[in-house]
This record gives sequence, structure tokens and C-alpha cells, in this order.
Amino acid sequence: MTVHQIGIRQLVEFLLRTGDLSPITSSENTPQEGSRIHRKLQKRRPDSYQSEVSLKTSFQYLEDEYIVEGRADGIDYQDSTVLIEEIKTSDLEFQSVPESTIQLYWAQAKVYAYILMEKDALDDIRLQLTYVQTPDERITTKFKSYTKDEATSFFNELVAEYKAWIKLRRELNEQRIKSAKALRFPFTNYRPGQHQLAVNVYKTIMLEKHLFIEAPTGTGKTISTLFPAIKSMGESLISRIFYFTAKQSTRHVAENTISLMAKNGLTLKSITLTAKDKITFQEERDVPPEKNPYMVGYYDRVRPAIKDIILNENQITKQTIEKYAEKHKVDPFEYSLDVSLFCDIIICDYNYLFDPQVHLQRFFSVPDKENCFLVDEVHNLVQRSREMYSAALKLSPIKPLIDTLSKQKEANKKIIKKLESLKRAFKRYSKEAGETVSRQIAQTAPIDNFNKTLGDLIAEIHEWLANQKPSPTVDLVVDYYLQCRSYYLISQFYDETYRTRVIVDEDHHDIIFRQFCMDPSKQLKESLNLGRAAILFSATLSPISYYQRVLGGEADSLPMISTSSFPQQNCQVIIANNINTLYANRGKSIQPICETIFTLVSQKKGHYMIFFPSMTYLDAVLSEFSTIYPEIKTVRQESTMDNFARQQFLDEFRQTPEQTKVGFALLGGIFSEGIDLKNDQLIGVGIVSVGLPGMNAESDLIRDYFDSINGEGFSFAYQLPGFNNVSQAAGRVIRTNTDKGVIVLMDRRFNQTRYRKIFPKHWANIQVSNNPKQLENQLQNFWKQFRN
Repeated sequence: MTVHQIGIRQLVEFLLRTGDLSPITSSENTPQEGSRIHRKLQKRRPDSYQSEVSLKTSFQYLEDEYIVEGRADGIDYQDSTVLIEEIKTSDLEFQSVPESTIQLYWAQAKVYAYILMEKDALDDIRLQLTYVQTPDERITTKFKSYTKDEATSFFNELVAEYKAWIKLRRELNEQRIKSAKALRFPFTNYRPGQHQLAVNVYKTIMLEKHLFIEAPTGTGKTISTLFPAIKSMGESLISRIFYFTAKQSTRHVAENTISLMAKNGLTLKSITLTAKDKITFQEERDVPPEKNPYMVGYYDRVRPAIKDIILNENQITKQTIEKYAEKHKVDPFEYSLDVSLFCDIIICDYNYLFDPQVHLQRFFSVPDKENCFLVDEVHNLVQRSREMYSAALKLSPIKPLIDTLSKQKEANKKIIKKLESLKRAFKRYSKEAGETVSRQIAQTAPIDNFNKTLGDLIAEIHEWLANQKPSPTVDLVVDYYLQCRSYYLISQFYDETYRTRVIVDEDHHDIIFRQFCMDPSKQLKESLNLGRAAILFSATLSPISYYQRVLGGEADSLPMISTSSFPQQNCQVIIANNINTLYANRGKSIQPICETIFTLVSQKKGHYMIFFPSMTYLDAVLSEFSTIYPEIKTVRQESTMDNFARQQFLDEFRQTPEQTKVGFALLGGIFSEGIDLKNDQLIGVGIVSVGLPGMNAESDLIRDYFDSINGEGFSFAYQLPGFNNVSQAAGRVIRTNTDKGVIVLMDRRFNQTRYRKIFPKHWANIQVSNNPKQLENQLQNFWKQFRN
């Protein structure tokens, strides 16, 4: 017999929640604030009152035991009767709380009452709902009398409905375990290194570790991580897999991999979560919640909608969600989140785990060893995580807000006063920055008084919004309110890994405060520890020790560099040692770069791509190259390109190469990562410079921070992030086992030890050329071996 725990609050909310889906019912109260108010009220109660009383009961179903448990805020054993108190806190006025939410509060108290009456053999009981509106702590108290017969009937109906969901979940679990246990690897043979990769993933899950994997393109990373994770489901090590990625294209690869295994007998539920702005129906856009047909009555329709899709679909994609959401008239984004609770594999963006602003509370509020995390293209997480834990706030929106609100000055006087206070705080705490030559400072300590003023404004706006009807003024306030909330949330994480930047932008008459996180490894570690195991992988993760440090910093995380599946002789790396791309020498470097490009593309007809560290550099070389070699067809990446323009650029390379064509693109840009040009679509890549980010204030802060930690500041702030762009761009040329191509690194610094030692292991064939003639011979020798 297996024992399952069910929280009373979760049980009640899942089964009994009704009414509309509306953001107006949300509260700014933190759990800490709620706990403080609870304790304050409980201390005022008489001696006969007991606080935080644990209550539980159980029932058996399908040979398992289900323990229903919770903690009553208070029980008062009075002379004539027993009273159960349920305390709720929110910054909404009591009258603004929807009736459906009030009924949930009472339902929670009713379950406590049933358990207590069963335990103490009571015939009746008194229920008290104490509602505290913050920040003024205005208290509303309501009472109800409740009999044992009423409580028994209520609880039995609750359990009866829940049993139907238990049965469904049980059937899904049995299906998943049986199917995963029987699953076989969907290919006849493993590629080189692939079997060991899969074994290491399985062992990592079994040992509850974090594994970092560099697996070159073509290794089959997706199947090599998903397959062993699913096999661990068959052994009941885990029950849910999260597949995190940064790109839509990678999500499609994961979906296709699951489809492939489904054709080989795998039966489980998978879902792809789509960002809210990408899945919202057109009819919902710019419609207030109270008039949105997909939100009004959402909770009355969502449970049948969940059951419908789960009983009829296995692979739930964006299109599947939209189909069923339209059928049941429910908001597709919220519906997808509710459906995900019944899914075994969840494919989604990094933010859902790592970003404190949007992470999924329903899965990641407490650690759960039933969950396993697969994090794809993890090299992208370094910079993205810094932004997740950083925030900026500007002064400039305040004056227009005050001007707009002042049209009804008396009604809005409280919020105007708080905005004026924040405006003064901006000016007071930016004075030092304004007196410097650079008009900016970076300080170690947070600006606590500014943050307190900001917190007061947030509380005032939230209370103000609860009483407003939709209008352009409300939209303006909400926009700045969300920015303030974001900044205030990040202030809660502030520690020695942060710097507060204060920037006086005289050109735009603005002041910017930015809380900049230089090292979010602690937060990433905490996020990764919410699951049983985490597998973090990418084609470019060199040096792997760097990524272990900045993406978790755990001493016992495991590294793995997978064997490349490509024949080593199919790729030639050549360092053009005669090219100096240091900034001071860039003018002189243009002609030798043009000669090197011409030499590269002249040895074999085909498609090539050259990557540059900046658009200015790209344009200078392209102009000279087109003048000297007008016969060579060139294609240029534009500074801004929509999806259609991007597709047109790539289509130039997907045609059969009837003539030599050279693409000029940005290093670290949209064409240097994530594009898949196979076989003859791309046979050579040239990379100009070592990709160092331009010197800037925040990279300098990262440099100084890591210098003080490990003496590797320049490497962590500039060299390694730049080299990741290089290795990503180089990875465009060899995509399949039969691809053949060359990589020319156009910068003499690549020949230095500090760069040679961080080259990926699969760059096995490396040569150095000192002039165009030597390069020509090396390229001819490489291509000669493939001529029939």
C-alpha cells in the first residue's frame, strides 16, 4: 500500500474553485507578511485558544491510503462550544473579494471542522472567518454554525469527486511506468559516445546529482537525455520530466523525439508550454478580464476541459491546447498550465524554473524528488540568468503619470503623493552619480531607503487598482506598477553578488537605477535543487569547469565531454595567424581579411558564412571585399530582420550551390546559433576576431567581482563569453556525419595558449597559416582527400 499526502487547501482549491479568472483577485502580500499577521492575531486570543493545530484524516481507495491534512489557524475550546478560526490576509478590500473566493475560505474551514468533529465526537461547531486587509490591517469577521451531519455530507462529496481524479491519475501513472519500462532505444545502433551519454544521464538521476554535458552537434543530445530519463520513470525513480530550452526550434526537436518514441510504443502525456503573448486568442487581446469570454466563468469550465484533453490526447502541443481551449471556452495559457499538472513531460522555456518573476509556483514552490530537469542549450543560461535576477527602474515615466492622475487630483491624491516621494528619492540618491564625469556610479550596498519608498508606492497602487475600472489611465499606472514590482522583487535577492548602478542619462533627461546581479549561481543552484536531478547540456560548453561554476557552483556536480560522432578528418580548423583584429588595428586588418575570405571560398565552389564582432566591422570588410572581388556573390545580415527576412537569408543557402556564395553575419547574432544548414548548404565558416564583448560597465563589474573571487575576472567577463560565440558560429558548418567543411579563425590571438587550451575537444584537426598562400595549400590538401 502506498501512502499519499493531500493538502486540505490544495484539495479544496482544485475541486471547488469556481468563477472567473481575473488578476484583480491577486495580492501583493508575501508569505512572511501573512505569517506575521497570523501570529499577531493569535497572540491576542484567550488562553483557551490553540494556534496552528495540525489536523488529518484518511481514506483508502484502490488499495492505497490517502491522508488529508492541514493546519487550522486556531481552535478555541470555549465552555459551551468549539470554534475554528480561518485567517486570511490580502490587500484587497473585503467587499472586492469575489464570492467564489470567500466560499473557498469557508470550504477550508469546513474540512477542518469535519476532522475535528470526528476526532472529538462533536455534534456541532462554530466557524470564524477573519479577513485582514493590509497594509492598514482592517479586520472583517464572519461566523457560521456547522453540524456534524453537514460536515460529513460535505467531506464525503468532496472525497467522492476527488476519487475520480485519483483513478485517472492512477491509470496515467500505471500507463507511464509500464510503457517506459518496455521502451527500447528507437535506433538500431548508438552513435559514438551516445550510449555512454545515456548511461551517465540515467546514473545521474539515480544518484540525485547535477550533470554538465558538452555533446557536439550530431551526438543526438535530445534522444540521449530524454530516453534514459524516461527509462528512469519505468523504474519509478521520477514521475515527471521538465525539458527546458531557450528556443522554439529546440522545443520542436524535443516534440519530434517524443513522437519518435511514441511510434516505438511509448505512451505518456507530454505538453509544450507556450508564452502567454504567443498563445492568447485574438478575441482576448485588449479585452478587460471581466469582459473576456475565455476568463469569465473559467473555473466553472476548466475541470471538464482538463479531463477531455487528457483522455483524448498524448502529445499536447500549442495547436492542441488552442483546439480544446476554443472548444471549452477557456483561456489557452492558463488552461495549458492547469493541464500540465496531469502531464509526464513538460517542454518549456528556462524562465518557468529559473526566473523569479514567472516561475511556476504549482511545481516549484517546494523541492520535489519526483521531478527531473533536462536543460538544453544551457550555454544561453549564463547571460539570461543574470538578466532574470537583475532589474532596472526609470524616473521618466513618473511625471506623465502624475500629470494624468492630477486630472482627478482629489480622487488620486494618495497615489500622487507616493509617486512624488519616489521622484524625490530618484533625485536624492542620484546626486553623487550626477557629479561624476561618467554620470554614473556602481555601489556595493543597496539603496534601502529608495527601496522602502518604492514598496510604499507599490502597496498604494495595488489598493488603488482594486477600485478602478479599465481606462487608459489605469493602463499607464499598471505599466509602471509592473516595472516597480519587478525592481522591488529583485531587491529581496540583493547580496554581495549585486551592484547598484545609478545612471544619470542627460541625453534623455532620465535617471536609471539598476540592480545588477553579477553571479546568480546561488539562485540557479537553489532552482536546480528543486528536482531530484538536473542534466545541463549543450554542443558548446568549453571549458566545462567555467559553466559548472557560473551555473550552480556545486563542488560535486559532474562533468562529461561526449565523444564526437563526426569523422575527425571531415572538419579542418585553421588559425589565420597573419590577421590582427585588435581594435586599434582594425583599419589595417580589412585587406588581409578580404584576402583570407577570398582564399577560403576559392578552393571549392559552395556556400560560406563569415562572422564579425560588429556591424561596423562587417560593413567595412564587405564594402572592400565587393570592390576587389565583384564576381563573388554576397548576402548580408541586416541590423533588423523579421521572420520573413531571416527566412529569405537562409533560403539563399538552402539552394543547390551552383555558384560560390558568401554570407556576412554577426558573431553572436541570429545566424551564428540555432540554424541548421546541412550537407552542401554550408561548407565553410570564417570567424573574424575572438568575439570579446565590447568593453562596458557591467562586464567590468563582472571582471572585478570574479578577480576578487578566483582571479579569473577577464576570462569570466570577456574571454569565455566571447569564445562561446565563436564555438557556436563554428558549429554551423558540420551538422551531420557526412558533412565536410572548414573553419578559419581570423585572429592571431587564437594561436595563444590561453585560447588553444579552451578549444573544444572535437576540434581535432588544427593548423596554422601565416599567409594566404599557406592557407590556400592547407585548404587544397583538405578538399583533395574528398575528390573521387
